[in-house]
Amino acid sequence: MASVEVSGLTIEYESLGNPSDPAIVLIMGLGMQLVAWPDAFCQGLVERGFRVIRFDNRDSGLSGKIHLKQRPNLLLAFAAAWLKLPVRAPYSLNDMAGDTVGLLDALGIERAHIVGASMGGMIAQVIAARFPQRVLSLTSIMSSSGNRKVSRSKPRALQALLGQPSDAKDPDKAIEHLIRLFGVIGSPGYPTEQSDLRQRIGLGVRRSYHPAGVQQQLLAIIASGDRRALLGKIAAPTLVIHGADDPLLPVAAGRDTARHIRGAKLMVIDGMGHDLPPGLLLRLVEAIAAHCRQAQSR
Repeated sequence: MASVEVSGLTIEYESLGNPSDPAIVLIMGLGMQLVAWPDAFCQGLVERGFRVIRFDNRDSGLSGKIHLKQRPNLLLAFAAAWLKLPVRAPYSLNDMAGDTVGLLDALGIERAHIVGASMGGMIAQVIAARFPQRVLSLTSIMSSSGNRKVSRSKPRALQALLGQPSDAKDPDKAIEHLIRLFGVIGSPGYPTEQSDLRQRIGLGVRRSYHPAGVQQQLLAIIASGDRRALLGKIAAPTLVIHGADDPLLPVAAGRDTARHIRGAKLMVIDGMGHDLPPGLLLRLVEAIAAHCRQAQSR
């Protein structure tokens, strides 16, 4: 792994595959790190002729952190958003999109396929709309347009997302908390073995655990609001992938996203929740690789 300086922040990244192959940039979701993109998923894309770049968003993993003197009041932010009032945040999804484009600049990549999951899908949408000259194709996975009417989480899923470990300074407690979270939001049709889930989550927690960053990233999502008008500007070939059984962002959010992007293809997967389970990796790799190849042939 390596790092670059982007907009005064360190961005940690990993480049896999042949640098001369077309690049796929993977943008992870809320509080998640580059290691949350499964190795088998990344390697599958490399084997299909792509250079894969995964990285830590600001405020996660080994990338730079934004330190606030006061903890964000998320309930107040949610209330302001529902009342359509401005929400103050230290940064927005636009800033995080700028981080990604800055990474492309640092790596000398003119254009790339942009793939984002959950919050990463939101960031990917912003990149495709605001930096069209840098985007070969867009893949938005288990994400949304910011339309609150179709993005309502099931109460149990939202409660699990907003919950905290009993002792945030204890790695074991943090791991147990995240295992419970993915037990709620994971794919019911493609359950992940507990030992595998524990290993993957443990890897991330031992690498970096920064709950304040999760809150600040969530604040960025809230402050960024509804992107439906922005999605109408996207011209890149777009694939929207969503789980039919996602309790955190319901499938209606995926349908709404696809509806607002001209020419977007929608892939709904029965049994998929809000994760990237081992049982679905091959299917996802094949769908994304085919989409990227088709975009290149245009």
